Amino acid sequence: MSRTPQDLEVEFVGRQRQIAVVRLTRAAKRNALSDGLIAALRDAFLNMPSGVRAAVLCGAGAHFSAGLDLSELKERDAAEGLHHSRGWHVALNAIQYGPVPVVAALHGAVVGGGLELAAASHVRVADATAFYALPEGSRGIFVGGGGSVRIPKLIGVARMADMMLTGRVYGAEDGERLGFAQYLVPEGQAFTKAMELAKRIATNAPLTNYALMHALPRIAEQPADHGLMTEALMAAIAQSAPDAKQRVRDFLAGKAGTKVKRAE
Repeated sequence: MSRTPQDLEVEFVGRQRQIAVVRLTRAAKRNALSDGLIAALRDAFLNMPSGVRAAVLCGAGAHFSAGLDLSELKERDAAEGLHHSRGWHVALNAIQYGPVPVVAALHGAVVGGGLELAAASHVRVADATAFYALPEGSRGIFVGGGGSVRIPKLIGVARMADMMLTGRVYGAEDGERLGFAQYLVPEGQAFTKAMELAKRIATNAPLTNYALMHALPRIAEQPADHGLMTEALMAAIAQSAPDAKQRVRDFLAGKAGTKVKRAE
């Protein structure tokens, strides 16, 4: 396990240490996201060891993250605010477009910047205590960590606007229904389920996982004919990898299982 001064722990677990557990450890501050913590997240994902195949992002204590550390906001001028926001963009892009798929284990507050952080992950598992809010509107500020780009893709522009205009809070069940999380589990089980999913993801061909992280979201943004060409190119590249060829040979030889496990 490694620990940074910015209240982040990174641990490598599982078979051949293929799973990185990236844990926010500012529990006393409800894992509020300070400048140092954002920089530590950026560095953790930019410098992920080559043997890692998936990551679990989680928070210590009662909450995933209650959002931006507002104590660092009050004295910033416009230029400082611009550069601060762009720094968040670099850090969260390192998660969304990094080297490995990221499964977020959500519980308690997933609020403001915490929701922006969760939205940068690829799979989100929430337990029954999770709740989602964007209180920036009531505080006279605007999202600055990529939320205006990522969150509408999960729940739509109208719902995000409503949350910021009215202070609306969504609980765990509504959050799963709307798309904040893809999985909903009983209280205290989010990390266990996230680890289960990360271990499953780690068994995929690395290039297929890369395509799902890097190509799929870009294809979704392209005009249809451009997207189809990108898809064809990515499919050709993925199927040409030696690992993919061996998996197909194993399947045809009856060495690979044919049952698809139902995700609960």
